Amino acid sequence: MLSLSPLHPLPPKLVLTRSLFFNPQCVDLYAQSFNLSPNPIRRQSLKVQSLDAAQVFDYEAKLATQYQSSHMLKIAVIGFGNFGQFLAKTLVNQGHTVLAHSRSDHSKTAQSLGVSFFADPHDLCEQHPQVILLCTSIISTEQVLNSLPLQRLRRNTLFVDVLSVKEFSKALLVSLPSYFDVVCTHPMFGPESGKNGWNELFFVYEKVRIGSERSRVSRCDKFLSIFEREGCRMVEMSCAEHDKYAAGSQFITHTVGRVLGMLKLESTPINTKGYETLLDLVENTAGDSFDLYYGLFMYNKNALEMLQRLDLAFEALKKQLFGRLHDVARNQLFGNAEKVRTVQEEHANQAQNGAALVPSSKPMRSLDPKAQILDSSDDNSRLKIGIVGFGNFGQFLAKTIVRRGHKVLAYSRSDYSDVAQQLGVSYFSDADDFCEEHPEVVLLCTSILSTEKVLMSLPVQRLKRNTLFVDVLSVKEFPRSLFLESLPLEFDILCTHPMFGPESGKNGWNGLAFVYDRVRIGNHELRVSRCDRFLDIFAQEGCRMVEMSCEEHDKHAAGSQFITHTMGRVLEKLGLESTPVNTNGYKTLLNLVENTAGDSFDLYYGLFMYNVNAMEQLERLDLAFERLKKQLFGRLHGVLRKQLFENGDISQVMKEQHLLPNPSENESALTPSLEALNIQNN
Repeated sequence: MLSLSPLHPLPPKLVLTRSLFFNPQCVDLYAQSFNLSPNPIRRQSLKVQSLDAAQVFDYEAKLATQYQSSHMLKIAVIGFGNFGQFLAKTLVNQGHTVLAHSRSDHSKTAQSLGVSFFADPHDLCEQHPQVILLCTSIISTEQVLNSLPLQRLRRNTLFVDVLSVKEFSKALLVSLPSYFDVVCTHPMFGPESGKNGWNELFFVYEKVRIGSERSRVSRCDKFLSIFEREGCRMVEMSCAEHDKYAAGSQFITHTVGRVLGMLKLESTPINTKGYETLLDLVENTAGDSFDLYYGLFMYNKNALEMLQRLDLAFEALKKQLFGRLHDVARNQLFGNAEKVRTVQEEHANQAQNGAALVPSSKPMRSLDPKAQILDSSDDNSRLKIGIVGFGNFGQFLAKTIVRRGHKVLAYSRSDYSDVAQQLGVSYFSDADDFCEEHPEVVLLCTSILSTEKVLMSLPVQRLKRNTLFVDVLSVKEFPRSLFLESLPLEFDILCTHPMFGPESGKNGWNGLAFVYDRVRIGNHELRVSRCDRFLDIFAQEGCRMVEMSCEEHDKHAAGSQFITHTMGRVLEKLGLESTPVNTNGYKTLLNLVENTAGDSFDLYYGLFMYNVNAMEQLERLDLAFERLKKQLFGRLHGVLRKQLFENGDISQVMKEQHLLPNPSENESALTPSLEALNIQNN
């Protein structure tokens, strides 16, 4: 210890450290330690203790700790289920003090997370949390809120909810004593969608009632900064605006997910990207309880309108389908023997005119070996492929076929000569000229509805008798039957379905499914080789080659492709639009609408008309939607709903709730309510 007498001045070489010099608070501390003043009146005995340089930095660390603690909050999570625990993990990780209360005992989980659990709400409220965070279900929120001993809280406590509906929670919270602050929020993610972090996920909030004191404003900002620091996209909007958007996005997303979930959709060997997004949607919505979904319906006054619009859109689509369905044509396509006899008669007439056609009822006969031998004068790996139907899809395939070094011819009813020239394709406007070029492969790229007409118009007698016919239709049993019934036995038949198109395959075909069925391929080595070389075009592009029967394909396609297109077209009729708070599920639906809207109605109608399994899938979808509506309205109490959304005074609602009849007593009141809403359940 160093002692200085009043007669000795301060040591002249005593130098302030850099930290002391630049930190005014530390300078004051230093001066106080020597009992100095700017104008000393008298000298006093000074005692200077040895000063460790590290003490300055310790002081700075102490300041940093104080600064950090000033930004920490004491937050009470009310409702410590899955979502409450999900939020608590992040709150604890950021250094906040977290308390929890729940009707169920989650004390062990709380302990593992570093959270203090209170079974008695009085004990929790006596801890004077700065924030009460309500993580209850929508349906139980009012009951839980009424059970809290509010008198044990500080009068400026901040109440925050995280419900998926906002006008309802706002009405409840503003009924609290006016000295409580209120912020309504909606983290538009959950344990599943937010498991890899919250970056870029939406967090919607409205500062409903915040006191003017600086500390209360600061506390609100500190709470919101929790989510901002995690990378959330912070969106400030009114509760009414939120519910309007949520009814058009969140409620519809959950509705579609639950309807599809009732269909028991399963992954298939030929999943399209659109179908996989629907499977993901089912998985995400299936993880949420029905109470959550029911709450979205019951407590968002816009949800009923959206449900009605969805119902009307589905009915409109069915009418559009059945309005074009002709029973006679459908019977002819599937199982009408008269069609077979008619085709056979046409073949017989053509045979009399010089085309040697053989009825399909006879077994395949052996051909002249010379007729079986293909022209192998050209490079064996190169094919001469004639594309019939040179629209968007025909041109899409032609680009890759030409790039692969094959010679391509094209014929179409419309004039695509300019496009063909740009692609390096020989174009023919006359079918006879086209067939006389003797393409080794005739690739039909027509629409489903026009395939039969186009095939019948081709002068197949001008082709070589061993020509390979290939289709690329989205249905397979129909072209298989058509080819077998209409083409001479000398022709080879390969039924295929590239399960992609100009949009989904614009960046390459790698990993995309290509389904095929070798329906009838001659056993000569060159004919087998020709079929393989054609399939190699798609295999070399990276397609996932799937060999399956036409029957099996149509069964899978009805459960995936047809359902995908159906949901896309129903949602298209709703006129869904992007919102400022799109969830990932809603983005899936918007993308689905965009992809299916690009296809003509003829394509969709063909999927329905020419796939024998489609009708069953449409009926199942109809039944699933009706079942979901019954589930919703079976739990709907008309009187409560009317009070919640037609009576602006929520406090009055709370007072009158004890007057409401029990569910059993209210069943008679429910029936006229449904009739008034024009909702009929069969």
